[in-house]
Amino acid sequence: MDLQTRKISFIQEFLRIQNEEIISSLEKLLKSRKSELFANSNIPMELDQFINEIDQSLEDSENDNVIKATDLKLKFKK
Repeated sequence: MDLQTRKISFIQEFLRIQNEEIISSLEKLLKSRKSELFANSNIPMELDQFINEIDQSLEDSENDNVIKATDLKLKFKK
């Protein structure tokens, strides 16, 4: 069974679940595993990519294409 078929099968099974405790457990597991995978795949970027991202950030700042941290926090509180 390929990955796409497995995902569809999983979603179908997930939609049949009526127990909130199971749903919560699956949510926690998903969040935990995604965090682990991200932490383990934290490969340093190439110097060129790093410089390009800094340049892009500076350009965004100069063009006022930024969001204040306080505004971002308020957005996520809603």
